[in-house]
Amino acid sequence: MRNSPNRLVATVFGAVYLLVGLVGFAVTSGVGFFATEGANLIIFEVNPLHNVIHLAIGAALLYAGVKDIQLARTVNTAVGAVYLLVGILGLFLLSSPLNIIALNGADNVLHLASAVLLLGVGLSLDKVPATARA
Repeated sequence: MRNSPNRLVATVFGAVYLLVGLVGFAVTSGVGFFATEGANLIIFEVNPLHNVIHLAIGAALLYAGVKDIQLARTVNTAVGAVYLLVGILGLFLLSSPLNIIALNGADNVLHLASAVLLLGVGLSLDKVPATARA
């Protein structure tokens, strides 16, 4: 994992998103599953659906990070692309009844920053030892 930025980023992001998903359930007691306005988790709004999504993304990233480089690259790129889409769409959904994952401005900034990092790492090449290339 030390030699693979993709595995390292996937593992760290996976662990963080799993933790955020779990902690999110502690603050969303009484919030509707698809509520357009959620409970505050620091400066981010979350609802139970948002928490489930964090758990799923965290599990996928963590699994890919511990599995192998190619899977980590693929998952980093896929999650980065989804977060880019969510970050852009979130800008238009903030005051909309379609905001079923209770996005707020801070969520959008975090999703866009995560997208840039995940896509940047996912689309870059990991160094492959010379013996592995042969």
